[in-house]
Amino acid sequence: MADSATHVELRGISKRFGTTQAVDEASLAIKRGSIHGLVGENGAGKSTIGKIISGVYSADSGSMLVNGRPESFRSPRQAFGVGITTIAQELSLLKDRSVADNVFCGVEATRFGFISRRETHRRFAELTADTGIRLNSEPTVGSLSVAEQQLVEILRAAARGAEFVIMDEPSARLSGTERDQLHRLLREMRGRGATVLLISHFLQEVLDLSDAVTVMRDGRIVRTAQARDETADSLIEAMIGRQLASNYPPKALRTPSGESEQDPIPALRVRGLRWPGLGAEHGLDLDVHSGEIVGIAGLVGAGRTEFVRAVYGADPRVEGEIQIAGDPLIRRSRPMLGGGLWRNRPNPTHAIRHGLGLIPESRRDQGLLPDRSLRENVSLPHLKRTTRAGIVARRVERILVVAAVAGAEVRGGGLETPIHLLSGGNQQKSLFARWMVPGLEVLIADEPTRGVDVGSKRSIYELITSAASRGLAVLIVSSELEELIGICHRIVVMRAGQFVAEFTHPDLDEAQILRQAFGGEPTLSFSDRTAGSK
Repeated sequence: MADSATHVELRGISKRFGTTQAVDEASLAIKRGSIHGLVGENGAGKSTIGKIISGVYSADSGSMLVNGRPESFRSPRQAFGVGITTIAQELSLLKDRSVADNVFCGVEATRFGFISRRETHRRFAELTADTGIRLNSEPTVGSLSVAEQQLVEILRAAARGAEFVIMDEPSARLSGTERDQLHRLLREMRGRGATVLLISHFLQEVLDLSDAVTVMRDGRIVRTAQARDETADSLIEAMIGRQLASNYPPKALRTPSGESEQDPIPALRVRGLRWPGLGAEHGLDLDVHSGEIVGIAGLVGAGRTEFVRAVYGADPRVEGEIQIAGDPLIRRSRPMLGGGLWRNRPNPTHAIRHGLGLIPESRRDQGLLPDRSLRENVSLPHLKRTTRAGIVARRVERILVVAAVAGAEVRGGGLETPIHLLSGGNQQKSLFARWMVPGLEVLIADEPTRGVDVGSKRSIYELITSAASRGLAVLIVSSELEELIGICHRIVVMRAGQFVAEFTHPDLDEAQILRQAFGGEPTLSFSDRTAGSK
C-alpha cells in the first residue's frame, strides 16, 4: 500500500503515441496537501503525465494509486469521481454563458427538473466566500480577462469538491500582478488541504510555490527533490542534461542611428498610428533600425498587441504612416463618407509583400493550422512565391521550406508531420521558420517564447539575435521583462495606449521600466518619439 500521506502514486507508467515514447517507466509519489512541481522541456512528458492522472489518456503499462487504491481512469469524468481535475493553459469554458453557469456546469442545483437560480446564487456566494475569490456570477465568461477566466476554472474545480488539481502552465498568459494573485490562491488551496500538481516553464515560480519538484527529460523522470534543495540552474541542468552557461546569447551591438551614413533610413518607421479605441492623445511613433532589437514593455491592456497588429495590418481600421525601408506601406487614412470604409487600409498581404512578418501572440489561435503539415504551415505566407498558375510548385516550395526549417532548427518530425504533433517549442520555432526567407526586412514577435521550455527559449533567442546580426530589424512584445532586457538593444514602455518611456542598452533598468509601466512620470515626450532611436 502507498504511504497514507501520498495522494497520487504512479508506478512504472508508460505511454506511447505511434513511434514516440511520450512517457517511459515513470514512477512518482505526490504528497497530500502539497504543491508538487513538474518541470521539463517541451516534449519531456509532463502534460502526458497530467493527462494520465486526470483520465484524458490511459497508460499503456504501469499502475496508478489514488488514496492508496488502484485506479485506471478511462475518462476525465471518472477522475472527477475521486476529486481529480485539471486547469489547463487553454481554458475550457463556455464563453457565451455566465460565470455561475460555467462554475456549476454538470453539477447544477435543480428543483423539479429545472435549474434553480436562487439556489445557484446561494451556492455561488458560499463558494466565493469559502475560496476568497471575488467574482460576479452574472457576466458572460467571454467578457472576462484571461486571469478572471482562470479564476472561474478554479471555482469550477472547487464546486466539484476537487482535492487534487492539475495546473498546466497556469500563469503563461498572465501579467505579473495576475500571477501574484494566482500564487496566493494556490497557497490558500494548499492550506485548505488540496493537492496541486503544478506544471510550469517558469522555474522560479515552481521553486517559490512547490514543496517538491520532479524533473522529466525524454519521457523519463530524472529526479524528485525538495524545492528548497534546488535552484533554477540545477533544474535547467537536469532538464537538458548539460549546463547552460547563460539564458541569453551575447548582444550583437549595432551602431546607433545617426553615427553611420550607411543606415540613414529606419527599416520600420511608424508615424501617427491610431486605431479605434486608442486612448492616446496622439498617434504612436516608432523607428526600428536594421540590426536592432526593440522591445515593447507594459502591462496587459496597455495596447502593445494592438499596436503591432495595426502595424502588420491584422487589424486594418487604422490611420497613420508606416514605411518599410523607406517604402510606404500605408499613408494617412480617414473614414470615407458613410463610415466603416477606409482608404489605403493595410493588410497582411501588403505587409508580407513589403518584407514585414508577424509571429502572433497565440500560436494556437492566430498562428498555426494545427491539422496541416509542417510544410504547409511554413510556406503559408509565401504562396505567391511557390505557386504557378494557381498550383503549388512542390519543388520550389520544398526548397524554401527545407532551408527555413533548417535555419530555425525545427525538430521532431518530417515536413509532412501534422504541426500539432510537434512539441510546443518546435511549433513556436516553426513560426520563426515561416519568416526565414529572403526579402524580410522587419520581424515582429508578440510573446515569442510563451509556453516553451527553457532550452527552446534559448534557441529562439539565438534565432532573434542571429537574424538581427544579419541586418533584420526586430520588434518584440513580451510580458517577461527579464527577456526583453536580456536580448533587446532598446525598450519602449507602453501605458494606456501611449509610449511613455524609452531605455537603451546598457541602461535597461528593470525597476525604472516597471515604474513607468505602472504609472511613473513619463521620460519620453511626443517630440522625443518622432526623433526615433537615440
